[in-house]
Amino acid sequence: MPAWGSAAAQIPPPHFHHLALNSTDPGAAIAFYKKEFPSSLETTWEGLPALASPGPVMIVFQKVTRPPDANPDITAYWHFGWTVTDSRRSLEFFRAQNLLVPFYTGEEGDFVGISSDTYPYPPGVPGRTKAQLADAIAQGLKPSGIAGNGYIHGPDGAIVEFTGNAPAERIDHVHMWQEDPLCAQLWYQAHLEAAPRHGPQPVLPITEANCKTARGPDRSWPSLAKAGTYRQPTAGVRFDDVAMNWYMNQSDKPLMPTQGRLMDHVSLSVGDLDAWLIKLKNEGVTVLRAPYRIGGTRAVMIEGPSREAIELVEVQ
Repeated sequence: MPAWGSAAAQIPPPHFHHLALNSTDPGAAIAFYKKEFPSSLETTWEGLPALASPGPVMIVFQKVTRPPDANPDITAYWHFGWTVTDSRRSLEFFRAQNLLVPFYTGEEGDFVGISSDTYPYPPGVPGRTKAQLADAIAQGLKPSGIAGNGYIHGPDGAIVEFTGNAPAERIDHVHMWQEDPLCAQLWYQAHLEAAPRHGPQPVLPITEANCKTARGPDRSWPSLAKAGTYRQPTAGVRFDDVAMNWYMNQSDKPLMPTQGRLMDHVSLSVGDLDAWLIKLKNEGVTVLRAPYRIGGTRAVMIEGPSREAIELVEVQ
């Protein structure tokens, strides 16, 4: 394992720039997202079709001739999401279009369209294990029916989360899997100068010595998987106001590279690409593609701790 940082002087941290999606029909995909999330705008970035969220964040589309692999369980990139101002209103809007993805409430297969229609979560935990579900029943807990999060089917097989109630509608997160979630947080903080995510933090500070942690034995619900989701350990980081949160790899098979899949890569903007390339090479970070041009700018592609492609683009 490479050292977590270098002795080089710190350079300004990257900013979240865009999420790159592969699509057979970028125009149709953009039209879909504009309809479902009306605050977004059609645009271009360096000649590529794009969707702009309020603020500097975009989705940039790469046209492909064959449908991209959209299996959400085989690479580090799982799904992405928007905040909405009224999640219950959005729920009904999506339901009327038959877009909702089942949010399973137990392994029996019952499901809801939004988290606030099932038992409230224990503090700091986005779900309940079998034992915690039994405890909720014993306590006579009831759904809150207020706010919550849910999921819709998007173009090219995408799963898109909506969550509220937020002050404004915007792209706000990329949800991921990682082979070692705590070590991945260290990696992003050391190599990419990411900030720790908002929300629960481990009781003990994460170090290289303690970051490898076994996957917790209990699945929990609600979940996009009928069998439930392993949610411990969990970690994540943020770039500006965009979160990258993750759980552990749900299977016993190693995660696959992301390039060529639906969620191809995440792009971060930097002011001095050459300085960043020197820093990352000195720290032993894998470079997937040496500096290349995108329209009028330059970029480099590196590999994250679970084989996720991360692009650094030069924005001056």
